[in-house]
Amino acid sequence: MGEYHIRTYEDRDYEAVRAIFSHGILEHAPAGCWHVLRCPQTHLLLLAIFYVAYAVSASLLFAGGVVAALLAVGWVRMKGIWAEYVEAALAEDMGDIRKTYLEAKDSCFWVVTSREEVVGMVAAVQPEDPSQQDVALELKRMSVAKPHRGRGLSKALTRTVIRFAQERGYKEVVLGTSMVQLAAQRVYEGMGFRKVRAKSPSFLAKLLQFYVYYYRYEIAGSR
Repeated sequence: MGEYHIRTYEDRDYEAVRAIFSHGILEHAPAGCWHVLRCPQTHLLLLAIFYVAYAVSASLLFAGGVVAALLAVGWVRMKGIWAEYVEAALAEDMGDIRKTYLEAKDSCFWVVTSREEVVGMVAAVQPEDPSQQDVALELKRMSVAKPHRGRGLSKALTRTVIRFAQERGYKEVVLGTSMVQLAAQRVYEGMGFRKVRAKSPSFLAKLLQFYVYYYRYEIAGSR
């Protein structure tokens, strides 16, 4: 780890971790938008709109303009969905980090520092799924500031959560990550996490084939 140090979250880290979280999520918005644009359902919808607009106006220019306008509106709306997710998280669990992650049972929040600057974070918390409670801990809010990536910090943070769960007698660590967060998926899979299911967060997301992937890590010797 060299110049980096992992420690438990302190109140003075509040603004830094919220900023890292926000930037880390919002940088995936363009990839999410491109996924929707590449989706066959999107192509069919735009083609249908183009034909309807052409049939009504008999103008290729008008029909193309309608499609272009819809693409622009859709792009802004897709980015807005990611922004809304960030705003909701900042108001909920990231609004009172100490209460959510440090005062709750078998939960914790860690930061990575470099020369006293917070450059990454991760949390462990009880899963929302009742069937997983007392069996697994959930890894959440993993993020590393862009200038500090590629130095093994994500793996070190993941190991911190696994060790925390193991020390408290849990059998598994679980997590969810969106399908466009490819780097995160490579980290988890490289450390032995198995993808156990994929779920769309909404009906619209299902239509557009956008999924959240859920992973499970079985702690050795816990059976």
